[in-house]
Amino acid sequence: MNVILIGCEFSGKTTLADQIVKWSERNLGASSHFHDHFTIPSTELTGQAAAEYKDAHPQVKEMFQRFMITYHISSAFYSHADHNLMGLHIEEAVYAPLYYGYGGENSGAPTRSPRGQRTEMARRIEEEILKKAPRTVLILMKASPDVIKGRMRANTFPNPEIIKSQYLSKPFGEPTRGVVQEADVEFVLKRFEEEFEASLLKNKIVVDTTSATLDETLKEFVTKIHPHLSYFDQQRMQNIQTT
Repeated sequence: MNVILIGCEFSGKTTLADQIVKWSERNLGASSHFHDHFTIPSTELTGQAAAEYKDAHPQVKEMFQRFMITYHISSAFYSHADHNLMGLHIEEAVYAPLYYGYGGENSGAPTRSPRGQRTEMARRIEEEILKKAPRTVLILMKASPDVIKGRMRANTFPNPEIIKSQYLSKPFGEPTRGVVQEADVEFVLKRFEEEFEASLLKNKIVVDTTSATLDETLKEFVTKIHPHLSYFDQQRMQNIQTT
């Protein structure tokens, strides 16, 4: 199964990703954690390294992000039965011009910054994904602006070690939060919708967590993912059911 989860901070991506991993292990016999290394600073960096990367020159960030995204759609990853991603190119197209200082007009980076450059890059990334994993499912997580803002205010940034033990989808610990500013929530939600609609990926799902419980959200995912499961995934499910 190949899934890309996208959406604004606090739309429920990390929570659903963890449930997808558990569901996959129960129903497919195996799974992959969600690679979530694409929000600056990367979850793979801690302490001083994370701080220095966050404050790096836009050109440095642009180059690193471009390489990181390209690396995670390499053939080696798609040689596995499951390859799950969080944010990836869509998040980059939304956040880079707004928060990272490149990828859009007047962004501060002297190169690779025409209007919409990251959106153009996103389509090129999708062309490569379609060559390697044409059944990839793009899932847009969303919630109302008021709910997103409420979750932002209530967030307590749990201890990374607790996150590691609770979230199977987050092997590197606490997901990066605090990028999206409350005043930008409506705009960010709109931009994710635009990139989702513009995506070349053919299999698309929308999951709205505004009022849904965790169980309801998982059930919605399961219902909507079934038509997009490959023959191999369906066979894995049948093998589990008959054992």
